[in-house]
Amino acid sequence: MGFDQKKEEEEEQEKEEDRKGNKGSQNREMSINEETIDDANGDPFEKMKQSLIDRSKKVAQTKDMLSKQAVKSKEILSKQAVKSKEILSKQAVKIAHQAEEHERFINKVTHFCGVLGFGAFCFILGARPQDIPYVYCLFYFIFVPLRWIYYRFKKWHYYLLDFCYYANTIFLIMLLFYPKNEKLFMVCFSFAEGPLAWALIVWRCSLVFSSVDKLVSVLIHLLPGKHVEKHSLCSELKYLYNKYHRVRQKNNILGIVFFTIRWWDPAFFAAMHPEGTAQRASWPYVESKSYLWTWLFLVPLAAYTFWQILYFFVVNVLRRQRLLRDPEVMTSYRELSKKAEKANNMWWRLSGLLGEQNRLFMYILLQALFTVATMALTVPIFLSYRLSVIFQILKVSATTWNGGSFLLDVMPKQVILKEKKKTETQLEQTQEGQPSVEEENIAELEMKPVNSAN
Repeated sequence: MGFDQKKEEEEEQEKEEDRKGNKGSQNREMSINEETIDDANGDPFEKMKQSLIDRSKKVAQTKDMLSKQAVKSKEILSKQAVKSKEILSKQAVKIAHQAEEHERFINKVTHFCGVLGFGAFCFILGARPQDIPYVYCLFYFIFVPLRWIYYRFKKWHYYLLDFCYYANTIFLIMLLFYPKNEKLFMVCFSFAEGPLAWALIVWRCSLVFSSVDKLVSVLIHLLPGKHVEKHSLCSELKYLYNKYHRVRQKNNILGIVFFTIRWWDPAFFAAMHPEGTAQRASWPYVESKSYLWTWLFLVPLAAYTFWQILYFFVVNVLRRQRLLRDPEVMTSYRELSKKAEKANNMWWRLSGLLGEQNRLFMYILLQALFTVATMALTVPIFLSYRLSVIFQILKVSATTWNGGSFLLDVMPKQVILKEKKKTETQLEQTQEGQPSVEEENIAELEMKPVNSAN
């Protein structure tokens, strides 16, 4: 009996253990199933999260790569720009050196071509006035780059930022792209017959055919005025033609009008009229005094103010250190202040009213007042044909007189100074190769035997 009881107890224990094992396996299976369910439910979010992380990494990598490439490309472009600038400046210096070596021959050729060109220009002005804009464009595209080469060698290239070149660029845009724009024409008229024209007289530009620099300086200021004067003259003649053609049957004593029409192409008058304005008495058509003052004074003055701000920012802010490092680099302010100080004239005294430290501000203020006054004078010149003709004669007469003064008073002194410098340099070169007189005397004394006291 005892043995049977033990056996039964062992069987019961085994059954309990089996039950516990089954329960544990069931629990493990349930936990595994729950884990698999959780994993199945969490997979999409994990995948999305991982994909977003991967994408952000790729974006960051591409961003870094692009930034590195941009930095490299900037460095390459800056190096290429510096190299090209150096090459251009070297070529400009080389050309200018060669020009100085053959200065006399170049002056003779310039004088010859200048006189013939002036005669050809007068012929075109009378025979084919409609071709004057093309002559002006040809002049601009040829001589402005040549002037940059020459000024780059002389360290005068900041002159090309002056108002006259700014205005001439606007003239070129008008002639090539907007030749029939009346408002832009009036702005150009104000520039040409205002600051540019009066600069010929005030700054004493000289018409010297043997000097390319002086000839280009005169034409830069004079040619635009001739172009706009040709516009206004043709408009005036058109007005006179329309006026007297209507009363020709009543009064037939106006032969001078037909003489004038004989020397100006009638087709040119029609070409100067935009479509739909054939019945106008003049071109451009002035609607009122406010319209006239707006486009001859206010708008040009705003354009001048924009240039002045831009010029000050480039020259006195961006390039300030460059100008301080090299006093030989010339700007308009440096050149005019140097001449005014040397002459001790009215401009020098006026610019010093607010003290030495404010001379630049006074120079800008005086230039602005000069511009306002000269632009205001363009209004009566625009309205009066006779006044326009008188003003053209005054401009040409002033430049011709200044040219004569330069040839007789200034040029001989310059020639003498150049010859002196040449002789001095030649003497220095010869003296460098030969010993001086003192050195020869010392050598002779050393070569002589010394007599003893005995």
